[in-house]
This record gives sequence, structure tokens and C-alpha cells, in this order.
Amino acid sequence: MFVLARRYYSDHEETYEEFTNRYVKFFENVDEQFELQRGLNNCFAYDLVPDVAICEAALRAARRIDDYATAVRVFEALKIKVDKPSQYQDYLQALKPVMDELGVETKEDLGL
Repeated sequence: MFVLARRYYSDHEETYEEFTNRYVKFFENVDEQFELQRGLNNCFAYDLVPDVAICEAALRAARRIDDYATAVRVFEALKIKVDKPSQYQDYLQALKPVMDELGVETKEDLGL
């Protein structure tokens, strides 16, 4: 009897840039709510705060598939994930042009 062993790990550790590129590409190709929410859950499960480019791609995906609630939740997830309130404000500032373009507001802006 033969036993085949598979390696489920790699010697290559993904860099932050590779991680960012992978998720930006993922969100650019999302075409349904389940995929968007699954991608966000997976992305935010890592022990890092996603890059602004990932958040922008996720927001664009949410608006493309007409899922405003998930777009708002991106900001909720960011607020929880960052270490300091000032970091959250930095993200809001960086994403402000995209928020204005897409008509997305934060939970606080909506009065919720």
C-alpha cells in the first residue's frame, strides 16, 4: 500500500504587497454578495489591517453589485481592526474620494 502525502504549506511567505494584490484582484472580480462577504471575512481574518487599495476595491465591488449595507460594514470592520482611532481616521481620509464618488457613508454618518 502506498501513502501519498501532500504539502499544504509553502516555503514562500506572502508579502503584504502580494496579499494586497491578491485581494484587490479578488474584489475586482466579485459579482455576487456571497463572494463579496466571504472575501471580506477572509481578508479581515488575517492579523493585519487591509491596505486602502483593498478597501477601495471592496467598496467598488459592493456598489457594483448594489450591496450598500456591506459597503458600510467595510468601515465597521476597519474601525474594529485598527489599533488606534487615529488610524481609522486616516483610512476615512484616504477613502473619502471613493466614498464621495460611490455615495457610501459610515454607520456614524448615517446616524446608526
